[in-house]
Amino acid sequence: MDAFWTAAAWSLLPTVVVLGLFVFVLRSILRMDRTERRVYARIEAEERAKRRPASAAGTDTTA
Repeated sequence: MDAFWTAAAWSLLPTVVVLGLFVFVLRSILRMDRTERRVYARIEAEERAKRRPASAAGTDTTA
């Protein structure tokens, strides 16, 4: 009976290892995407903030 459980464990081990690697890679991809979106949003907000005073100064010439 002990040989049965050893064989069962060895047969399931590759599946568990591949599943662990898959979860690790997928989690890393999602984390990188989240970080990239956050950085992109920050850069976009900075660019919008730079443009606001310039556009406000440009519309002030109608007086």
